[in-house]
Parts: sequence; structure tokens; C-alpha cells
Amino acid sequence: MTGKERYEHIEIPAQLTGVIDAAQKKAAARKRSMRLTRYSSVVAAAVALLFVVNIPTVANALSKVPVVGIIVQVLQFGGGGERTDGVTVGTEASEDVLKIQFNQEGKSVSSVPAYTVDHRDAPNRLIFTFNGVRNFDYETLKKDMLALPLVKDVYENVILDDSAMRFVVELKDGVKHTVSEYKDPGYIELKLTSTGEPVTPREVFYIRSEAMPQGESLAILEEIYMEDDVTFIKTASNDFIAVIGGFDTREDAEQKLGEISARDSYGDDLRIDSWMSNERPN
Repeated sequence: MTGKERYEHIEIPAQLTGVIDAAQKKAAARKRSMRLTRYSSVVAAAVALLFVVNIPTVANALSKVPVVGIIVQVLQFGGGGERTDGVTVGTEASEDVLKIQFNQEGKSVSSVPAYTVDHRDAPNRLIFTFNGVRNFDYETLKKDMLALPLVKDVYENVILDDSAMRFVVELKDGVKHTVSEYKDPGYIELKLTSTGEPVTPREVFYIRSEAMPQGESLAILEEIYMEDDVTFIKTASNDFIAVIGGFDTREDAEQKLGEISARDSYGDDLRIDSWMSNERPN
């Protein structure tokens, strides 16, 4: 059965209405939490600047990039920004640097919208999520991302919240990254560097869904398994799967699946699988 056929025959959970209601409530809660992020970012700015100048590798990397605006923080994972709505996203690529720009009503914003960036292995990937964004030219972003020689692939994730966007940047092996947040004007800068060292592949165990096309069915799985830190991976056949974990042993994966399957809401829609860290699942 093809991915499209599996998608068309996927059994929608009986608790779908409850799931969507819960998703809306969670989206509202996430937006409220952005208010706290706004104030914490101001405090973090001073700490971030001290952090940058005391790490030679980061300071050296930044010194080679022409800087426009005021740096707020440098991170490899985490979040920042301020609560916004109706922001348009644009990109600009140059060598191993990608600038993600934001504007509203044709003008550059002073601060970036609230965002998070997460780093995961197997495969090596970055997950960017932006809130308060309604105009997103994904095809241009994908083209600019793929112009970077250290990027392997880029793909979008569907989110039930229509004021949020998420995309995944799959990196080549042995690639490191820094994410810099700027204000006045507000933009995000992703810088990639290669370690130049070989990476030894390892077997990784996941709890996964069946493969299906990108769409709302995957977004519903995110709401159902949000507490389990679910993410999404592109398969070798260009479908997508929801995954939980990234365990070193099958026993660890089985233990986690046992916890999930004991819930009354579990729909028997997950299984354990493994693949090499430098490969995509089937």
C-alpha cells in the first residue's frame, strides 16, 4: 500500500474533537507563555553577550559575518523573540549563512517573532518553529536553504495553529550550527560549519507511526503525543513519520511504548523501528 493509500485509509481517532479542542487550548497557552519569553529575553540579552565573547569559536565565527542590528543571543537550541501577529517571513542565503528576515506591512520588525529551535540526531536536523507568522513563502526558504552546501534537505511541518509555522533543516553529518538573534532590525541568522571529521554511524531506536503524506493527520498525532516530545522525519520514500525518542537500545524503546500503550487514549498506531543514524527510515 502506498503512502497516499495509507493516508486515505488512516483511522481518525474517536477523540478527534477533543484533540482539536485541546490543540486550540494548547496553542492559546503557548501564546500566553510568549509574554514571559518577551521579558526573559531582555534579561537573557546581557547574559548572551557575555556568553558570546567568552567562547572563542562563537566569537570568531561572528567576527567574520557583517553585522546589522544588535545581537540579542546566540544559541544552539532554545528560543526567544517577542509576541507578534501577521509577520511575513523572508530569507537570504550567503555561503554557509542563512538570514531569516521578518517584516510587517512592508517594514522590517524591530524584534523577531517568538521562536524555538531544536536540534535532533538520527538524522542530524534542526527544527525551527515561529509563532505569530501568517505569511510564509516556504518555496523560497527551501531554495535558499538548499543553496547552503552543508544542508541535506528542508521540509515543512504542518501545525494546527494557523498563526505558527515550522520547518526542518536536515544537515549533513559532522555539521555544527549557531543561531543568532538580532533586533533593530529583527532577524535570525543560522551559521553552519563543518567539523571536517568523519562521523561513525550508530543504530538508533524509535517509536514511530506509519508513513503518510505531510498533512493534518501528522499534526493530529503531534497533539495526541505532545507530552512524549514527538517530532517528524522524512522517510526514504519521501513520506513522513511521527517519531518518539531516539533510544540507544530496543529495550528502552519498548519500555517507553509500554507507558504510552497503557493510556486509555492510545490508538494502537505506533510501533518500534530502528535505522542507522546517517540514514532515513523506510
